[in-house]
Amino acid sequence: MVKKITLTGLMIAQAIVLSFLERFIPVNFGIPGVKLGLANIVAVTAIYVLGPVSAIFVQIGRILLSGLLFGNGVSLLYSLIGGILSILAMVTLYKTDKPKLGIIGISSLGAVFHNVGQILVASLIVQSINILYYLPILLLSGVLTGIFVGITSRYLVKALSKWQLIAGNANIDNSRL
Repeated sequence: MVKKITLTGLMIAQAIVLSFLERFIPVNFGIPGVKLGLANIVAVTAIYVLGPVSAIFVQIGRILLSGLLFGNGVSLLYSLIGGILSILAMVTLYKTDKPKLGIIGISSLGAVFHNVGQILVASLIVQSINILYYLPILLLSGVLTGIFVGITSRYLVKALSKWQLIAGNANIDNSRL
């Protein structure tokens, strides 16, 4: 139990660092909200390595701490709603899908749900449904970044499954990747 709590804390810290570093990567497609989602590599990896409950703690912990350290109330709201929808969608698919879509499909679904959550928050803030016109572009970017995050997470989970520190903590099923 102590090992799992420690690993969860370490993954939250890693996700915060990736979230901070991503701020310096110039990705500008002319649409607000499009980014790589590097911190999601940690969240997706946590689902497979630590399990769904710990992954939820990693996701929410990262969002709250990053929001408090680097953001503001509005950015925290966007991230929190998108992040919660994302992790719940990924965990649900992880628990029900078995190996059909694998880690890349789960990651892509998470990115799509994150963007849907952000669009919902934006439409409430600006009090207009016209913001929904951004959704197709955000969904496409979500799928593409989700594929990148999923591929990266797959390599990371495979590498971590060989480490005694991690392997003894989770029942990693490589056939689900």
